[in-house]
Amino acid sequence: MYGVTVTELIKKMSLKNILPEIDTDKVVLAHPDVNRPALQLAGFFDHFDRERVQIIGYVEQEYIKTLDPETKMERYDRLLCSDIPCVLYSRGQMPDEDMQNLCYHYQVPCLVSEKSTSELMAEVIRWLKVKLAPCISIHGVLVDVYGEGVLIMGESGIGKSEAALELIKRGHRLVTDDVVEIHKVSDETLVGRAPDITKHFIELRGIGIIDVKALFGVESVKDSQNIDMVIKLEDWDKDREYDRLGLEDQYTEFLGNKVVCHNIPIRPGRNLAIIVESAAVNHRQKKMGYNAAKELYNRVQANLGLGAPSSL
Repeated sequence: MYGVTVTELIKKMSLKNILPEIDTDKVVLAHPDVNRPALQLAGFFDHFDRERVQIIGYVEQEYIKTLDPETKMERYDRLLCSDIPCVLYSRGQMPDEDMQNLCYHYQVPCLVSEKSTSELMAEVIRWLKVKLAPCISIHGVLVDVYGEGVLIMGESGIGKSEAALELIKRGHRLVTDDVVEIHKVSDETLVGRAPDITKHFIELRGIGIIDVKALFGVESVKDSQNIDMVIKLEDWDKDREYDRLGLEDQYTEFLGNKVVCHNIPIRPGRNLAIIVESAAVNHRQKKMGYNAAKELYNRVQANLGLGAPSSL
């Protein structure tokens, strides 16, 4: 089933499970958002987001204390019989005995966190968005170069893994080789990671499989990385015109998100690692507001305006 189990949520957020006899492995979370059931505890159940984690904070607890026992039981029963995945209390608040009994009756996990309500909601949403994000797998290599996530793509055997190995030797970090799992965390962010079975391994033709973590140490690998740019390696075509100025960025698209893309022609003698490093630093510089190509263009325009001859 698509989703993550409540057991995974408990482990990730270090939650206290009030009713360990309930099998949390069978309860699956399939929605990345959370809900604070204040309106439901007040008796309004229209448009109730029952598939979400239900977080009860300080305000909800204080409101519950104002209810008479009969009304409280009726609201508890309506909430817990709605097939909700779990109830999560913030600020270390303990659910009362009535809540625990009904949770056990409906087999709804009852959890407690020491975090504040806002902090807890933010962490749960962030983690669930990553775990439940739309995902595709593509052929390529993902490397962290100076903090920029560089996805290297190209035909099989063109030199992607060799370029990644040289980058690792130069102090950069491997995320994944051969297969990249791309998760759409938001409309602006794509996160890449390795399948568990191939994590930290690189395949080099003629040599075989290399364990990067074992050979170069833990500082040479990374579990996940935002994808900031794509470099597509391709065989040199002397009849093709390649971009030499870079005034306009080119893009490629994954899961509806656009990512800056550079097509790099491959010829014997070209140092791919240095090219990738330079592309990553240049991209980082552009994000900081400086574009070398536009700076050159402005200088040329200013020079032409003065009537001086141009070499371009």
